[in-house]
Amino acid sequence: MTGRTRLLDRAVGQAMSALSAAAKRGLGDPALAELVVIRASQLNHCAFCLDMHLRIAREHGVSERQLDLLAAWEEAGDGVYDERERAALALTEAVTVVTDRFVPDTVYERAAKHFDEGQLAHLIGLVVAINNWNRVMVSRRIPPGGYTP
Repeated sequence: MTGRTRLLDRAVGQAMSALSAAAKRGLGDPALAELVVIRASQLNHCAFCLDMHLRIAREHGVSERQLDLLAAWEEAGDGVYDERERAALALTEAVTVVTDRFVPDTVYERAAKHFDEGQLAHLIGLVVAINNWNRVMVSRRIPPGGYTP
């Protein structure tokens, strides 16, 4: 990072942090929340967020096997990720990489089978929040290693 001292305006940073925290709380599953934010961060190539959320995921008991295979979750099989996790990861990818101007109905409906309306709203909010953070960290070229709990 070349001479950039402030990451975000304080009010913007606080609003983004509040969105992230509310979405995670509302989802009600800290381990799943970390899988979601890690997968979005992989897709967005955000080393800072990957470094931070891999640490947090381990603190929440996410298995090394799940972390190791996350980039290939669809091929990993049912023994690694349950159907609820797979539905959340599919929705994460669809929201993160909106290629056809919308999230496919089949992906949304799959997630809706595993999450009630409130949880689904929080899941989408979480994906939106991490995508915002990824874009900030990547655009500001923030290297990994700066996260301290």
